[in-house]
Amino acid sequence: MLSRTPPMGWNSWNTFGWSISEELIKTTADTMVEKGFLAAGYNYLVIDDCWSEMKRDEKNRLVPNKEKFPNGMKAVADYVHSKGLKFGMYSCCGTRTCAGFPGSFEYEYIDAETFASWGIDFLKYDYCLRPEISEGKHLYRKMAMALRSSGRDILFSACNWGCDNVYDWIRSSGAHMFRSTGDIVDNWESIKNLYTSQIEKGSYGAPGCFNDMDMLVVGMYGKGNVGFGGCTEEEYRTHFALWCMMNSPLMIGCDIRSISDTALELLTNKDLIAINQDKEGRQPYLANNTGNTRYCWVKPMADGEYAIGYFNMSDNQTDVLLHFWDIGLPSTSGYGLKLYDCFTHQDIGVFKDFYNPMLKPHTCAVYRAKVVKL
Repeated sequence: MLSRTPPMGWNSWNTFGWSISEELIKTTADTMVEKGFLAAGYNYLVIDDCWSEMKRDEKNRLVPNKEKFPNGMKAVADYVHSKGLKFGMYSCCGTRTCAGFPGSFEYEYIDAETFASWGIDFLKYDYCLRPEISEGKHLYRKMAMALRSSGRDILFSACNWGCDNVYDWIRSSGAHMFRSTGDIVDNWESIKNLYTSQIEKGSYGAPGCFNDMDMLVVGMYGKGNVGFGGCTEEEYRTHFALWCMMNSPLMIGCDIRSISDTALELLTNKDLIAINQDKEGRQPYLANNTGNTRYCWVKPMADGEYAIGYFNMSDNQTDVLLHFWDIGLPSTSGYGLKLYDCFTHQDIGVFKDFYNPMLKPHTCAVYRAKVVKL
Protein backbone atom coordinates (compact mmCIF):
# COMPACT_ATOMS: atom_id res chain seq x y z
CA MET A 1 0.00 0.00 0.00
CA LEU A 2 1.44 3.37 -1.04
CA SER A 3 -0.12 5.28 1.86
CA ARG A 4 -0.32 3.00 4.88
CA THR A 5 0.52 6.14 6.88
CA PRO A 6 0.12 9.83 5.91
CA PRO A 7 2.63 10.75 3.17
CA MET A 8 5.49 13.04 4.19
CA GLY A 9 7.72 15.26 2.08
CA TRP A 10 8.46 18.72 0.70
CA ASN A 11 6.60 20.75 -1.93
CA SER A 12 7.87 23.78 -3.84
CA TRP A 13 4.68 25.88 -4.00
CA ASN A 14 4.42 27.65 -0.64
CA THR A 15 7.81 29.31 -0.90
CA PHE A 16 8.79 29.31 -4.56
CA GLY A 17 5.64 29.36 -6.71
CA TRP A 18 6.79 30.05 -10.29
CA SER A 19 10.47 30.33 -9.28
CA ILE A 20 11.48 26.68 -9.55
CA SER A 21 14.46 25.13 -11.29
CA GLU A 22 16.59 22.04 -11.61
CA GLU A 23 19.17 23.60 -9.31
CA LEU A 24 16.55 24.33 -6.62
CA ILE A 25 15.29 20.75 -6.68
CA LYS A 26 18.79 19.27 -6.52
CA THR A 27 19.94 21.47 -3.63
CA THR A 28 16.69 20.80 -1.79
CA ALA A 29 17.21 17.07 -2.24
CA ASP A 30 20.71 17.44 -0.81
CA THR A 31 19.33 19.36 2.15
CA MET A 32 16.58 16.84 2.86
CA VAL A 33 19.28 14.26 3.45
CA GLU A 34 21.92 16.45 5.10
CA LYS A 35 19.59 18.05 7.67
CA GLY A 36 17.84 14.82 8.64
CA PHE A 37 14.47 15.27 6.96
CA LEU A 38 14.71 11.97 5.09
CA ALA A 39 15.73 10.18 8.29
CA ALA A 40 12.69 11.74 10.01
CA GLY A 41 10.36 10.29 7.36
CA TYR A 42 10.04 13.05 4.75
CA ASN A 43 10.74 11.01 1.63
CA TYR A 44 8.77 12.77 -1.16
CA LEU A 45 10.23 15.80 -2.97
CA VAL A 46 7.45 17.35 -5.06
CA ILE A 47 7.59 20.00 -7.79
CA ASP A 48 4.34 21.94 -7.93
CA ASP A 49 2.87 24.06 -10.78
CA CYS A 50 4.88 26.09 -13.36
CA TRP A 51 7.38 23.42 -14.39
CA SER A 52 6.32 22.92 -18.04
CA GLU A 53 6.40 24.74 -21.34
CA MET A 54 3.17 26.48 -22.39
CA LYS A 55 2.56 24.01 -25.22
CA ARG A 56 2.72 20.26 -25.64
CA ASP A 57 5.07 18.72 -28.21
CA GLU A 58 4.08 17.29 -31.59
CA LYS A 59 3.11 14.00 -29.92
CA ASN A 60 0.92 15.81 -27.37
CA ARG A 61 3.33 15.17 -24.53
CA LEU A 62 4.07 17.63 -21.73
CA VAL A 63 7.47 19.28 -22.04
CA PRO A 64 9.58 20.55 -19.12
CA ASN A 65 10.52 24.21 -19.35
CA LYS A 66 13.89 24.27 -21.10
CA GLU A 67 15.28 27.16 -19.07
CA LYS A 68 14.19 25.86 -15.68
CA PHE A 69 15.00 22.18 -16.38
CA PRO A 70 17.64 22.14 -19.14
CA ASN A 71 18.49 18.46 -18.65
CA GLY A 72 14.88 17.30 -18.66
CA MET A 73 12.78 15.82 -15.88
CA LYS A 74 14.21 12.30 -16.07
CA ALA A 75 17.60 13.67 -15.04
CA VAL A 76 16.02 15.51 -12.11
CA ALA A 77 14.16 12.37 -11.02
CA ASP A 78 17.34 10.31 -11.24
CA TYR A 79 19.17 12.80 -9.02
CA VAL A 80 16.38 12.82 -6.43
CA HIS A 81 16.30 9.01 -6.44
CA SER A 82 20.09 8.89 -6.01
CA LYS A 83 19.59 10.61 -2.66
CA GLY A 84 17.18 7.91 -1.46
CA LEU A 85 14.16 10.19 -1.97
CA LYS A 86 11.01 9.80 -4.06
CA PHE A 87 10.15 12.30 -6.77
CA GLY A 88 6.78 14.03 -7.21
CA MET A 89 5.24 16.31 -9.81
CA TYR A 90 2.09 18.30 -10.47
CA SER A 91 -0.70 18.41 -13.02
CA CYS A 92 -4.36 19.43 -13.14
CA CYS A 93 -7.61 17.82 -14.25
CA GLY A 94 -8.53 20.94 -16.24
CA THR A 95 -7.53 22.13 -19.67
CA ARG A 96 -4.97 24.36 -17.93
CA THR A 97 -3.30 24.28 -14.55
CA CYS A 98 -4.06 26.90 -11.93
CA ALA A 99 -1.10 28.96 -13.21
CA GLY A 100 -2.13 28.58 -16.86
CA PHE A 101 0.12 25.76 -18.06
CA PRO A 102 -1.20 22.73 -20.02
CA GLY A 103 -3.53 20.55 -17.93
CA SER A 104 -4.23 16.84 -18.32
CA PHE A 105 -7.89 17.02 -19.39
CA GLU A 106 -8.32 14.34 -22.12
CA TYR A 107 -4.57 13.64 -22.01
CA GLU A 108 -4.64 11.55 -18.85
CA TYR A 109 -3.14 8.38 -20.30
CA ILE A 110 -0.46 10.18 -22.31
CA ASP A 111 0.54 12.17 -19.24
CA ALA A 112 0.54 9.14 -16.94
CA GLU A 113 2.83 7.31 -19.37
CA THR A 114 5.08 10.37 -19.58
CA PHE A 115 5.30 10.73 -15.80
CA ALA A 116 6.09 7.03 -15.43
CA SER A 117 8.83 7.25 -18.08
CA TRP A 118 10.45 10.09 -16.12
CA GLY A 119 10.35 8.05 -12.92
CA ILE A 120 7.91 10.00 -10.79
CA ASP A 121 6.52 8.48 -7.60
CA PHE A 122 3.86 11.06 -6.67
CA LEU A 123 1.35 13.15 -8.61
CA LYS A 124 -0.43 16.16 -7.14
CA TYR A 125 -3.56 16.65 -9.27
CA ASP A 126 -5.26 20.05 -9.01
CA TYR A 127 -8.82 21.19 -9.82
CA CYS A 128 -8.59 24.42 -11.85
CA LEU A 129 -10.11 25.26 -15.25
CA ARG A 130 -12.02 22.04 -15.81
CA PRO A 131 -14.99 22.07 -18.21
CA GLU A 132 -18.21 22.67 -16.29
CA ILE A 133 -19.84 19.59 -17.82
CA SER A 134 -17.16 17.31 -16.38
CA GLU A 135 -17.76 15.81 -12.93
CA GLY A 136 -14.84 15.91 -10.56
CA LYS A 137 -15.27 12.32 -9.48
CA HIS A 138 -15.09 11.15 -13.10
CA LEU A 139 -11.93 13.16 -13.77
CA TYR A 140 -10.15 11.81 -10.70
CA ARG A 141 -11.22 8.25 -11.43
CA LYS A 142 -9.85 8.60 -14.94
CA MET A 143 -6.43 9.82 -13.87
CA ALA A 144 -6.28 7.21 -11.11
CA MET A 145 -6.87 4.50 -13.70
CA ALA A 146 -4.29 6.03 -16.04
CA LEU A 147 -1.68 6.03 -13.27
CA ARG A 148 -2.49 2.46 -12.33
CA SER A 149 -2.03 1.49 -16.00
CA SER A 150 1.30 3.29 -16.36
CA GLY A 151 3.49 0.44 -15.19
CA ARG A 152 4.80 2.37 -12.18
CA ASP A 153 3.58 2.80 -8.60
CA ILE A 154 2.62 6.47 -8.34
CA LEU A 155 1.01 7.95 -5.24
CA PHE A 156 -2.05 9.92 -6.32
CA SER A 157 -2.68 13.17 -4.42
CA ALA A 158 -6.15 14.50 -5.32
CA CYS A 159 -6.25 18.27 -4.78
CA ASN A 160 -9.89 19.28 -5.29
CA TRP A 161 -10.12 21.54 -2.20
CA GLY A 162 -12.99 19.62 -0.54
CA CYS A 163 -15.42 20.38 -3.39
CA ASP A 164 -18.23 18.28 -4.88
CA ASN A 165 -18.84 16.13 -1.79
CA VAL A 166 -15.38 14.66 -2.29
CA TYR A 167 -15.64 12.74 1.00
CA ASP A 168 -18.33 10.51 -0.54
CA TRP A 169 -16.29 9.22 -3.48
CA ILE A 170 -12.59 10.03 -3.26
CA ARG A 171 -11.44 6.87 -1.48
CA SER A 172 -13.11 4.64 -4.06
CA SER A 173 -11.51 6.64 -6.89
CA GLY A 174 -8.09 5.18 -6.11
CA ALA A 175 -6.53 8.36 -4.68
CA HIS A 176 -4.09 7.95 -1.79
CA MET A 177 -4.64 11.40 -0.22
CA PHE A 178 -7.11 14.20 -0.89
CA ARG A 179 -7.18 17.92 -0.21
CA SER A 180 -10.16 18.76 1.95
CA THR A 181 -9.51 22.51 2.29
CA GLY A 182 -8.78 25.66 0.35
CA ASP A 183 -5.20 26.88 0.10
CA ILE A 184 -3.24 27.61 3.24
CA VAL A 185 -1.35 30.88 3.69
CA ASP A 186 1.27 31.74 6.28
CA ASN A 187 -0.76 33.30 9.09
CA TRP A 188 -2.68 32.23 12.17
CA GLU A 189 -6.16 32.92 10.81
CA SER A 190 -5.57 30.61 7.86
CA ILE A 191 -4.33 27.80 10.10
CA LYS A 192 -7.24 28.22 12.50
CA ASN A 193 -9.82 28.34 9.70
CA LEU A 194 -8.49 25.24 7.95
CA TYR A 195 -8.39 23.35 11.23
CA THR A 196 -11.93 24.26 12.30
CA SER A 197 -13.27 23.33 8.84
CA GLN A 198 -12.09 19.76 9.45
CA ILE A 199 -13.35 19.14 12.97
CA GLU A 200 -16.32 17.11 11.71
CA LYS A 201 -14.42 15.51 8.82
CA GLY A 202 -11.97 13.29 10.70
CA SER A 203 -13.73 10.02 9.94
CA TYR A 204 -13.03 10.31 6.22
CA GLY A 205 -9.28 9.69 6.43
CA ALA A 206 -7.81 6.22 6.88
CA PRO A 207 -4.88 4.07 5.73
CA GLY A 208 -4.83 4.06 1.95
CA CYS A 209 -6.43 7.50 1.55
CA PHE A 210 -5.67 10.33 3.99
CA ASN A 211 -7.44 13.66 4.48
CA ASP A 212 -4.98 16.39 3.45
CA MET A 213 -5.38 19.71 5.30
CA ASP A 214 -2.85 21.33 2.91
CA MET A 215 0.88 21.88 3.13
CA LEU A 216 2.79 23.10 6.16
CA VAL A 217 3.84 26.73 6.58
CA VAL A 218 6.17 26.04 9.52
CA GLY A 219 9.39 28.01 9.17
CA MET A 220 8.23 30.45 6.48
CA TYR A 221 8.09 33.54 8.75
CA GLY A 222 6.06 35.54 6.24
CA LYS A 223 8.40 34.93 3.30
CA GLY A 224 7.72 33.25 -0.02
CA ASN A 225 4.77 32.64 -2.31
CA VAL A 226 2.11 32.34 0.41
CA GLY A 227 3.86 34.38 3.11
CA PHE A 228 0.93 36.49 4.24
CA GLY A 229 2.10 37.84 7.58
CA GLY A 230 3.81 34.83 9.08
CA CYS A 231 3.28 33.16 12.46
CA THR A 232 4.92 33.10 15.86
CA GLU A 233 6.97 30.08 16.89
CA GLU A 234 4.11 29.05 19.20
CA GLU A 235 1.59 29.22 16.36
CA TYR A 236 3.81 27.07 14.17
CA ARG A 237 4.01 24.52 17.01
CA THR A 238 0.23 24.42 17.23
CA HIS A 239 -0.08 24.14 13.43
CA PHE A 240 2.31 21.20 13.24
CA ALA A 241 0.83 19.44 16.27
CA LEU A 242 -2.71 19.72 14.87
CA TRP A 243 -1.69 18.32 11.49
CA CYS A 244 0.09 15.44 13.27
CA MET A 245 -2.84 14.68 15.58
CA MET A 246 -5.38 14.77 12.74
CA ASN A 247 -3.40 12.43 10.47
CA SER A 248 -2.89 14.98 7.71
CA PRO A 249 -0.08 14.34 5.24
CA LEU A 250 2.98 16.36 6.25
CA MET A 251 4.33 18.29 3.28
CA ILE A 252 6.89 20.95 4.23
CA GLY A 253 6.57 24.27 2.41
CA CYS A 254 9.44 26.43 3.68
CA ASP A 255 12.90 26.78 2.13
CA ILE A 256 14.65 24.06 4.08
CA ARG A 257 18.04 25.14 2.72
CA SER A 258 17.93 28.15 5.09
CA ILE A 259 15.60 26.77 7.75
CA SER A 260 15.91 28.07 11.32
CA ASP A 261 17.08 25.73 14.06
CA THR A 262 13.73 26.12 15.82
CA ALA A 263 11.70 25.16 12.74
CA LEU A 264 14.04 22.24 12.00
CA GLU A 265 13.64 20.92 15.54
CA LEU A 266 9.85 21.17 15.29
CA LEU A 267 9.52 19.55 11.88
CA THR A 268 11.73 16.63 12.91
CA ASN A 269 10.12 16.15 16.35
CA LYS A 270 10.14 12.35 16.55
CA ASP A 271 7.33 12.14 19.10
CA LEU A 272 4.88 14.26 17.10
CA ILE A 273 5.78 12.48 13.86
CA ALA A 274 5.22 9.12 15.58
CA ILE A 275 1.66 10.20 16.38
CA ASN A 276 1.05 11.11 12.74
CA GLN A 277 2.71 7.95 11.43
CA ASP A 278 1.16 5.44 13.83
CA LYS A 279 0.71 2.20 11.93
CA GLU A 280 -2.98 1.80 12.75
CA GLY A 281 -3.81 5.21 11.33
CA ARG A 282 -6.73 5.82 13.68
CA GLN A 283 -8.33 9.26 13.60
CA PRO A 284 -8.54 11.23 16.87
CA TYR A 285 -11.82 12.01 18.54
CA LEU A 286 -12.78 15.31 20.12
CA ALA A 287 -13.02 14.77 23.88
CA ASN A 288 -13.65 18.41 24.79
CA ASN A 289 -14.61 21.53 22.88
CA THR A 290 -15.13 24.52 25.16
CA GLY A 291 -16.59 27.57 23.49
CA ASN A 292 -15.14 26.60 20.10
CA THR A 293 -11.78 27.87 21.29
CA ARG A 294 -10.41 25.17 23.61
CA TYR A 295 -10.08 21.67 22.23
CA CYS A 296 -8.84 18.34 23.50
CA TRP A 297 -8.19 15.57 20.96
CA VAL A 298 -7.53 11.93 21.84
CA LYS A 299 -6.03 9.37 19.46
CA PRO A 300 -5.70 5.63 20.22
CA MET A 301 -2.23 4.38 19.29
CA ALA A 302 -1.12 0.98 18.04
CA ASP A 303 0.92 0.22 21.19
CA GLY A 304 -2.09 0.66 23.49
CA GLU A 305 -1.19 4.19 24.53
CA TYR A 306 -3.09 7.37 23.64
CA ALA A 307 -1.99 10.66 22.12
CA ILE A 308 -3.72 13.58 23.83
CA GLY A 309 -3.53 17.07 22.39
CA TYR A 310 -4.69 20.19 24.23
CA PHE A 311 -5.19 23.25 22.03
CA ASN A 312 -5.98 26.84 22.98
CA MET A 313 -7.12 28.54 19.77
CA SER A 314 -8.31 31.64 21.62
CA ASP A 315 -6.59 35.00 22.04
CA ASN A 316 -6.42 34.67 25.84
CA GLN A 317 -4.47 32.52 28.27
CA THR A 318 -6.65 29.73 29.64
CA ASP A 319 -6.60 26.15 30.83
CA VAL A 320 -7.90 23.30 28.70
CA LEU A 321 -9.66 20.63 30.75
CA LEU A 322 -9.94 16.91 30.10
CA HIS A 323 -11.95 14.81 32.55
CA PHE A 324 -10.66 11.26 32.19
CA TRP A 325 -14.15 9.81 32.44
CA ASP A 326 -14.87 11.44 29.08
CA ILE A 327 -12.35 9.09 27.48
CA GLY A 328 -13.43 5.95 29.37
CA LEU A 329 -11.42 6.15 32.60
CA PRO A 330 -13.74 6.83 35.58
CA SER A 331 -12.37 7.75 39.00
CA THR A 332 -13.62 4.44 40.41
CA SER A 333 -11.52 2.39 37.98
CA GLY A 334 -8.37 2.42 40.07
CA TYR A 335 -6.37 3.61 37.07
CA GLY A 336 -4.78 6.87 36.01
CA LEU A 337 -2.77 8.25 33.11
CA LYS A 338 1.01 8.50 33.00
CA LEU A 339 1.80 11.46 30.75
CA TYR A 340 4.85 11.99 28.53
CA ASP A 341 5.38 15.46 27.05
CA CYS A 342 5.98 15.29 23.29
CA PHE A 343 7.75 18.67 23.23
CA THR A 344 10.11 18.27 26.20
CA HIS A 345 10.40 14.48 25.67
CA GLN A 346 10.00 13.83 29.38
CA ASP A 347 7.53 12.08 31.68
CA ILE A 348 5.57 14.61 33.74
CA GLY A 349 3.82 12.27 36.19
CA VAL A 350 0.73 10.17 36.82
CA PHE A 351 -2.66 11.88 37.02
CA LYS A 352 -6.07 10.77 38.26
CA ASP A 353 -9.51 12.05 37.26
CA PHE A 354 -8.42 14.98 35.08
CA TYR A 355 -5.59 17.05 33.66
CA ASN A 356 -5.84 20.69 32.61
CA PRO A 357 -2.67 22.45 31.43
CA MET A 358 -2.62 26.24 31.40
CA LEU A 359 -1.93 27.43 27.85
CA LYS A 360 -1.00 30.79 26.41
CA PRO A 361 -2.98 32.08 23.40
CA HIS A 362 -2.60 30.02 20.22
CA THR A 363 -0.54 27.35 21.96
CA CYS A 364 -0.84 23.65 22.67
CA ALA A 365 0.40 20.74 24.74
CA VAL A 366 0.68 17.19 23.39
CA TYR A 367 1.21 14.04 25.46
CA ARG A 368 1.56 10.30 25.09
CA ALA A 369 -0.66 8.79 27.78
CA LYS A 370 -0.29 5.31 29.25
CA VAL A 371 -3.04 3.79 31.39
CA VAL A 372 -1.48 2.68 34.69
CA LYS A 373 -2.81 1.13 37.89
CA LEU A 374 -2.75 3.53 40.83
